[in-house]
Amino acid sequence: MKPPSALKSASKLALAAHMQKAGEVRLIGGQWKRSKLPVLSKPGLRPTPDRVRETLFNWLGQDLSGLNCVDAFAGSGALGFEAASRGAADVLLVEQDAQLAAHLQAQAQRLKATNLRIQRGDALQILRSLKTASVDVIFLDPPFASGLFLEAIRAAAGVLSARGAIYLEAPESWNDEQLAPLGLHTVKQGRAGTVHFHLLQKLAISSAE
Repeated sequence: MKPPSALKSASKLALAAHMQKAGEVRLIGGQWKRSKLPVLSKPGLRPTPDRVRETLFNWLGQDLSGLNCVDAFAGSGALGFEAASRGAADVLLVEQDAQLAAHLQAQAQRLKATNLRIQRGDALQILRSLKTASVDVIFLDPPFASGLFLEAIRAAAGVLSARGAIYLEAPESWNDEQLAPLGLHTVKQGRAGTVHFHLLQKLAISSAE
């Protein structure tokens, strides 16, 4: 029989592993298709479901070769890793939580993802620090209770390239009346349960075509 101290230590390790690992997401396209990303257990962490990611990347055209992307509230990393898997030239994953950021870095190293960067920090500040019109695809999925949606969309619009797209995941639908003051409009949208998801572009695209 193991001594009580050893049993106690083993119990703590098992509990920690159970608390940290909530599950996994599977990448659905590109060079890492079917690869699994372990997901840590964190309050408010909601990996984008497979069906929604499949719809999103159908909207984006599947192949993201040569595009610059930002996953501004990376969380599980599902969106950013999916973009990198599909050939994006550069994908920046921004995550404020230190444990999640370290976990994302470990997954990037495991997959040898040379087109993917992890930056720990405040998503709004980092978005605002990027060059104007420098990003082709921006993924926005802030914590639903954060109240950051308006400022996140505004910051993303400021760095979006002329023909780029913003993916927005939110607990409510955003309409063109709300988006027009930010210079954006909705080109696609859908709903999965309580989650509303949108593809936004600059208003200038409509007038130019």
